[in-house]
Amino acid sequence: MQPLIVSERLLLWTLASINFTHIVDFMIMMPLGPQLTRLFGISDTQFGLLVSSYSLAAGASGLLVSMFIDRFERKRALLWLYAGFALATLACGLAPDFGSLLAARVAAGVFGGVLGALVQTIVGDAVPFERRGQAMGVVMSAFSLSTVAGVPISLWLASWGGWHAPFFAIAAVSVLVWWGAWRSVPVLQHHLTGVSAQPALVQLRRVVSVGNHWRAFGLSALLVTGSFSIIPYITIYTTTNVGLRDDQVPMVYLIGGVATFFTARMWGWLADRFGKVQVFRTVSVVAVLPMLALTHLPQVPVWVLLIVTTGFFVFVSGRMVPGMALLTAASDPRLRGSFLSVNNALQSGAMGVAAWLGGVMISRGPDGLVQGYERAGWLALVTTALMVWWVGRLQLHTDQRAT
Repeated sequence: MQPLIVSERLLLWTLASINFTHIVDFMIMMPLGPQLTRLFGISDTQFGLLVSSYSLAAGASGLLVSMFIDRFERKRALLWLYAGFALATLACGLAPDFGSLLAARVAAGVFGGVLGALVQTIVGDAVPFERRGQAMGVVMSAFSLSTVAGVPISLWLASWGGWHAPFFAIAAVSVLVWWGAWRSVPVLQHHLTGVSAQPALVQLRRVVSVGNHWRAFGLSALLVTGSFSIIPYITIYTTTNVGLRDDQVPMVYLIGGVATFFTARMWGWLADRFGKVQVFRTVSVVAVLPMLALTHLPQVPVWVLLIVTTGFFVFVSGRMVPGMALLTAASDPRLRGSFLSVNNALQSGAMGVAAWLGGVMISRGPDGLVQGYERAGWLALVTTALMVWWVGRLQLHTDQRAT
């Protein structure tokens, strides 16, 4: 196993910063659930629409962009998309009501979802497969940073300046990160050979005509279906049924984020050392335990809840590290950008459907408690069992880049 080189680390931390901003932008909606449902007078199902709209928009835009993303140099595409994301996030902060916020969330999803695919594509182009587990560990540590710093700070800003404030802050940070990306991301254009002259529909047809791509799409959808029927409603369930106070919510994300910050890179190292498929299967099976525990949790002391939620963050996010390393190797490098855009489109669609389904499965009893949340846990069990079997059907391209 080879360690990452210095130039790779600089690139990866820049990409992680981009991931950090658009992940915080997506995640902050979930702990704001109780506040937004009260302020706008909306139901849990309508709140689920606010969450899922981002993912569904990301899916639609990813499918469209997949037809021509490989016709552009990677750095230029990254900077334009990231600028659009920053403007859409600013629009979220300026939204005066539910309808305009929903529209702004759709716009943010259009840019944010494609950014995720492009970041993964750049990792696949720039880092050899034998180091890609470590690379994904660094890039996906953005999830940890978003939970340990982004979400708690955003919640503090929301308590101080209203729910609009976190979106203004994310937009401001995005401007600084954009400047850093302009300075540090290298020009990547080896993939352009023989591709740029092709009609857009031809590129999409090439992607969807490969059987192995559909196996990867299936794995990607299974990876998020169970977990995203649970994640948007964690705050609503724990504050309503488990006894967590509103002022204790940031602690859940802070402790979970600290834990995942250290374990994300550990999963990447283990994946490169012991095999990405084996580590993916092992972490996925263990992740079922906190998913079932969280969705069945009664009123418990806060320390018990924190053990369960921290285990949820560590293992559910942990399976994404080897999982995404495998997905970057599921396509020929010259189709990687288009393939990952389609993959992220379908994955975002699956996330949106799962978030919507989670909202449909829960309801409120006469006492105001959430009912039906345990169904999401059983859904996670079924999808994990399928995923552990399905990953063995994936064929890998282990060449290091599109040269």
